[in-house]
Amino acid sequence: MKIAVCIKRVPDSETRVKIASDGKSLDEAGVKFILNPYDEFAVEEGLRLKEKAGTGEVVVIALGPAAAQETIRTALAMGADRGVLLQTQGLHPDGLETAKALAAELKGAGFDVILLGKMAIDDYNHQVGPMVAELLDLPCVTTVTHLEIVGGKGTAEREIEGGVEVVAFPLPAVLTTDKGLNEPRYPALKGIMAAKKKPLEVKPTAPGPGALEILSLTLPPERQAGKIVGEGPAAVAELVRLLREEAKVL
Repeated sequence: MKIAVCIKRVPDSETRVKIASDGKSLDEAGVKFILNPYDEFAVEEGLRLKEKAGTGEVVVIALGPAAAQETIRTALAMGADRGVLLQTQGLHPDGLETAKALAAELKGAGFDVILLGKMAIDDYNHQVGPMVAELLDLPCVTTVTHLEIVGGKGTAEREIEGGVEVVAFPLPAVLTTDKGLNEPRYPALKGIMAAKKKPLEVKPTAPGPGALEILSLTLPPERQAGKIVGEGPAAVAELVRLLREEAKVL
């Protein structure tokens, strides 16, 4: 089984983010970058599919700057076989152009399954997976929380409002992974050492300008200090007054 996993290098959610002097990008000084957490589920599932099949290849593909090689090496340390970096000058803000670049790399490569995280934690767009599927004219199931593949066909479960949806699909297919699908493994020392020797191909890539342009980035306003209006039933009337007159939520 030949499996592709598309991943993204993103800032760690616990890192204090600063806006660069241009007002349109992040100041990367001192920022820790990691493998997108939802992509970890995709990598793990790809490895499990290969292990279950007993043979095959897991290829990790990323679009991003040269520093994304480190992110690919993380996936290789988990057990992926080789990596491909579609190297750009930075992260591309346009989801469609990202999908086009990934689809161009994937097209005609004979992958049985293409896996992506359901979204990246830096933009929360949920766009790239379905767009890749559309560009490749392949079936797509998003936010997968359980997956079974047998005999060239797959069955996936995805959580919906008030229940679970079960979807059957033929291969090849594009799937996006959600939390709960699996528990990603930690790279062992042996895997980390082996990752340094695994092939990682770098391909200079220039996505089109796309339709999305970042005009500015701003930090959210600081939360105002709370106010204690009293204790017990006697405080209810004052609380209601403040909610109506100051907060204007009533």
